[in-house]
Amino acid sequence: MLVAELQELKANPHRNAKGTVIEACLDKAKGPLATLVVQNGTLNKADIIVCGEAYGKIRALYDDCGKLVDKAGPSNAVQVIGLNNVPLAGDEFEVVDNLDVARERANGRAEALRIERISAKAGEGKVTLSAIAASVSSAKQVGIDTHELNVILKVDFQGSIEAIRQAIQTLPQENVSLRFLLQGPGDVSVNDVDLAVALEGIIFGFNVRAPGSVKNYAKKKGVEIRMYKVIYDLIDDLRKAMEGLLEPAEEEVPIGSAKVRAVFSSGSGKVAGCMITTRKVVQDCNVRVLRKGKEVYVCSLDSLRRVKETVKEVGAGLECGIGVDDFDEWEEGDIIEAFSTVNKTRTLEEASVTLTVALKDAGVQL
Repeated sequence: MLVAELQELKANPHRNAKGTVIEACLDKAKGPLATLVVQNGTLNKADIIVCGEAYGKIRALYDDCGKLVDKAGPSNAVQVIGLNNVPLAGDEFEVVDNLDVARERANGRAEALRIERISAKAGEGKVTLSAIAASVSSAKQVGIDTHELNVILKVDFQGSIEAIRQAIQTLPQENVSLRFLLQGPGDVSVNDVDLAVALEGIIFGFNVRAPGSVKNYAKKKGVEIRMYKVIYDLIDDLRKAMEGLLEPAEEEVPIGSAKVRAVFSSGSGKVAGCMITTRKVVQDCNVRVLRKGKEVYVCSLDSLRRVKETVKEVGAGLECGIGVDDFDEWEEGDIIEAFSTVNKTRTLEEASVTLTVALKDAGVQL
């Protein structure tokens, strides 16, 4: 008030209202609610307003005490009911003459914002580990596994966005970085689905609805919509979606080992006469040949025989013949380790460590 008096800041109360949205939410009983600060003019009940992509005729005005009022002048904050959708905090609002004008302006802004988001995200570039990894030459990219997950987040209150964003910060994002195409309050709409189609995104909803028509449209377009009531469920599924983008890691599972006691000629190659020393050796497994503690060869076992008969497995303490088509340089005393490989889904933490090591090996200073 002192600054306004000294600088003679004034507003005209006798004109159509203009101002800013400071908070918005989706109430289960009242529908879209928006808290507005009137910066010029007077806002009256039954006025038709445009707020960003939302518009409508004001059905009720509530003051800061929650009481119904008929109008609000400059510098007053009121909560309004009657909008067709939930606007974003920071959107400017203005009063217009009729609903047709309001609808046209709101739709025009929605289309302009959609194009702006697509253009902005298409040219977006951040200095992150993902960006660094992309700049490393292909010859050095061994072990580098980076991706992006495009997310559209629709929530009940503007404040819910900050709570979810803070929870998401606990997820490592070196390998899979999150790009928020849109985050705001309100139900999931057709425009959200169109944005997800354009930029290959997933829609996450928290305490909001997705009308049946929107779900059908999303299904037709191949867009996934996930709805939640608990933040931690959202975060868990987001982690799973991020980890699903990672390349699986191959993990060795030991099967058994054998020791070469003699070498025999067999056709055009050689076969190792072995004693199984631990567990077992099975047909078609992978084998590693060790000589004096050093790895000599890694390949697949081609033949496993016992007493001239082909068998599926041989257990510890038994003798057998082992043959490999691509290797015949057997020596007595060689150790054969049998193993299988399985694909294991990596966690974000494991992938982060792998990426850091790969970047250091590539000569990138972190």
